[in-house]
Amino acid sequence: MNNSPIGIFDSGMGGLTVMRALTERLPGERFLYLGDTARLPYGTKSAETVRRYALQAAQALTARGVKLIVIACNTASVSLAALQEALKPLPVIGVIEPGAHAALKAAPHGPIAVIATEGTVKGGAYPRAIHALSQAPVVQQACPLFVPMAEEGLTDGPIVEAVAQRYLDPLMATMPRPRALVLGCTHFPVLKNVIARVVGADVTLVDSAATTAEAVAQLLAERGLARREKNAEPHLFLATDSPDRFARVGKIFLGSTIDPGAIEQIDLQ
Repeated sequence: MNNSPIGIFDSGMGGLTVMRALTERLPGERFLYLGDTARLPYGTKSAETVRRYALQAAQALTARGVKLIVIACNTASVSLAALQEALKPLPVIGVIEPGAHAALKAAPHGPIAVIATEGTVKGGAYPRAIHALSQAPVVQQACPLFVPMAEEGLTDGPIVEAVAQRYLDPLMATMPRPRALVLGCTHFPVLKNVIARVVGADVTLVDSAATTAEAVAQLLAERGLARREKNAEPHLFLATDSPDRFARVGKIFLGSTIDPGAIEQIDLQ
């Protein structure tokens, strides 16, 4: 299993921000990424639908022989316990618990604000994860338009700033004013510059990608699953729709060019 790839999945391309952090932290590992682009966004779907989609994505990765799965989607991470039970003994890691740790490191006593999809906000996963560690106050705001803007490559400019102000100005007006803002969706880091301008320099932005990568590195070490051979194999990508678009837009999230030849279109249904 040591030389098997690490599986990563998301509703679309946002999880590539997590893959970017993972490849930087674990340069010797090989990764297999699945983007369920035909059915995104997950954030507007019911909890039961998200669980079904997440299980289908995870099963597609296990069929490819991965040694560990990273749920690089905050909305799907709500189904973490269900996937861990269904896929035993395969290790499964989500992004919410690492994000909660990172938020408390940035603002130990709060207040902490969370922006995410509707599904993540309604599920209350971040407040639960944060309050399991601390009694720091938490406020939330759903930002449903952020995902389609990011997927369209619309990451800056007056339109993005206007939408960000619409969501964030009321959130930042709460008292006491939040000291940390969790980017509770893996699509949101590509909007980081605009978000930072809107909330101001006194608010620390928290991206769980780096913390998740550290959690994966620790788990690999604990279970003796780190790759033993130097990785000379390319990373692979699966998409449920439009590989060409995945390659074109995906580089915004991954920070590097994606070879269209490395993308395979699959059907999870």
